[in-house]
Amino acid sequence: MDVQRNFCFDHALLPGGWASSVRVGIADGTIVSVATSAARAGADVFAGIAVPGLPNLHCHAFQRGMAGLAERRGPADDSFWTWREIMYRFLAALTPDDVEAIAAFAYMEMLEAGFTSVGEFHYLHHDPNGRPYADLGEMAGRIAAAATETGIGLTFLPSLYISGGFGGAPPTKGQRRFLNNPDRFLDLVARTRDIAAGLPDARVGIAPHSLRAVPPDALRRAVEAFPEGPVHIHAAEQVKEVEDCVAAKGARPVEWLLDHAGVDARWCLIHATHMTPGETDALARSGAVAGLCPLTEASLGDGIFNGVDYLVAGGRFGIGTDSNIQIDAAGELRQLEYGQRLAHRGRNMMATLEGESTGRRLFTTALAGSTQALGRPVGAIELGRRADIVVLDAEHADLEASHNDGWLDAWIFVCGRAAVKDVFVGGQALVEKGRHRLREPIVNRYKAVLKRLMAE
Repeated sequence: MDVQRNFCFDHALLPGGWASSVRVGIADGTIVSVATSAARAGADVFAGIAVPGLPNLHCHAFQRGMAGLAERRGPADDSFWTWREIMYRFLAALTPDDVEAIAAFAYMEMLEAGFTSVGEFHYLHHDPNGRPYADLGEMAGRIAAAATETGIGLTFLPSLYISGGFGGAPPTKGQRRFLNNPDRFLDLVARTRDIAAGLPDARVGIAPHSLRAVPPDALRRAVEAFPEGPVHIHAAEQVKEVEDCVAAKGARPVEWLLDHAGVDARWCLIHATHMTPGETDALARSGAVAGLCPLTEASLGDGIFNGVDYLVAGGRFGIGTDSNIQIDAAGELRQLEYGQRLAHRGRNMMATLEGESTGRRLFTTALAGSTQALGRPVGAIELGRRADIVVLDAEHADLEASHNDGWLDAWIFVCGRAAVKDVFVGGQALVEKGRHRLREPIVNRYKAVLKRLMAE
């Protein structure tokens, strides 16, 4: 066991609420002691407001490199589906080196923005012609390298992608880098587990891409082959997807999954934007997590998740950055609340009690849901959890006059990532004064990749 280190924070959000002069003992990346109103002697002192690091439950890291490239008006029906064609053209040129550099940049930004772990929904597996690399896990290895370099906690979610649409439609040219049959997918997951074994505290789940990309028999086989660990799937993101699912299966995506896939607490349904009231209640009762990516959902014009009714029904949700157009933990939570305000034409919609802090409700609910969805021992500053901790700058102009839950309100609704000062993952200091310790080389490598891609 490593020698125990002790950190002392001015203030910290603990499971029982806010506390001052909080001393946290850490060994082997895990919290082994927590004391309040504690002495500072012999501890590393960090001025500021400590909160648990927020897991990012849904990410396609390579898409960070195309942020801003789809902001020109397309056809009259410009939508997710036209954006997808731009994405296919972008990824066609990506090399493994490119993917590693882009992922490292995205993960660095996540850490600087208050995310301390990430669920990589990884579907870019093969070369530009759709041929597997000599190492089937080549691209997974590049994701692992980016996570290792930046220090972010990682849950691998290798994605199964078989068909181009409902009813077994043939895949398009743009999808060929994603494709595996069920047998090769099992081999891919096994290889991913080998890669994950070399990382500190990495986890592995599976990610059947969507009902349009994975036929029922293949979905069943994948889930049965991996009876433990997270299961993530895109569901009901767009109206067309729902309509196509009804035409092909006689049921809506969330409805079909709840009736046929054994959805339970290890599942995370990404987006779940378009649900009926019945689906909303049933998903909440299932114990699964709704994986919300509000900034991406707004960017793509997907629609607004029915957050108010879902919370009333006891539903669990977490947040992710998906296409990584803007990486900001507070920004995702802010967009979630603002979407509800626009939909319901009211304020503080995701708070459920009079006088309750909306920032506290958003943060703690997303923290619990994202932690569950990634299957990681994080999500709280308490004994036995990984020491994933974000320190907010108590001297920031928007936080200095606040107190307790007011700090969360100001962080989420006012200053955002600018308030993130220090970030620890497994007790290791990765971000100091808002900057990642390897920012310069990571940024320079990312710039070089984009310059080459934009010149082609």
